[in-house]
Amino acid sequence: MISFSKVNKWYGDYHALVDVTAEVKKGEVVVVCGPSGSGKSTLIRTVNRLEEIQSGELSFNGRNVHAPMPSRELNRLRSQVGFVFQSFNLFPHMSVVENVKFSPIRVNGMGKAEARDKALSLLERVGLAAKALSYPAQLSGGQQQRVAIARALAMEPPAMLFDEPTSALDPEMVGEVLAVMRSLANDGMTMMCVTHEMGFAREVADRVWFMDAGQILEEADPETFFKQPQHPRAQRFLSDLRSH
Repeated sequence: MISFSKVNKWYGDYHALVDVTAEVKKGEVVVVCGPSGSGKSTLIRTVNRLEEIQSGELSFNGRNVHAPMPSRELNRLRSQVGFVFQSFNLFPHMSVVENVKFSPIRVNGMGKAEARDKALSLLERVGLAAKALSYPAQLSGGQQQRVAIARALAMEPPAMLFDEPTSALDPEMVGEVLAVMRSLANDGMTMMCVTHEMGFAREVADRVWFMDAGQILEEADPETFFKQPQHPRAQRFLSDLRSH
């Protein structure tokens, strides 16, 4: 579903991604973890071209994401990649249901009644049907993030990307967002998640990628990664986590 081949990214002289080669298979949940500044968020943001790469190849669902294309085509490509950010990025002047139905109407040309029905069913899925007519400012952070997930799902993406979706939340709200992500994984959604929630990684991931200094230093199933990490940097990372 997602394939990185010798992907390199620089910010000026800073080499942010270094020869990254890896793939996410259809239906697989991959959790990307590592210390701050290791390149995790940069990596995930290259998948829908929020970040450009300087060399290598990146394909999504068989399509070369970084090939030259007109902006309209790029927008269509992005609409097929469900992306959930740290900050919820909801339209503050729109109700919850309007936020969720906006893209299917605007991008896919879906009829308003059908888009509303779809939005309400997705809000029910994330446990927020009762908040359909509320505005983002009336919701908690966890509720806003669940609306953001429903909004991404409204475009029926073949894969979902999560860039530290719980890092801006109060601790008691983290669980409600992870529960929605867990249910998506159980339904077979292809997912790539940058997260510090190691309990979620251990329970839900099919594979864990450990990154540092722009490289994937270790790739393993959660059982192996958490019990017997091979790379010294991964061992130190997990040891630091445990000591906290």
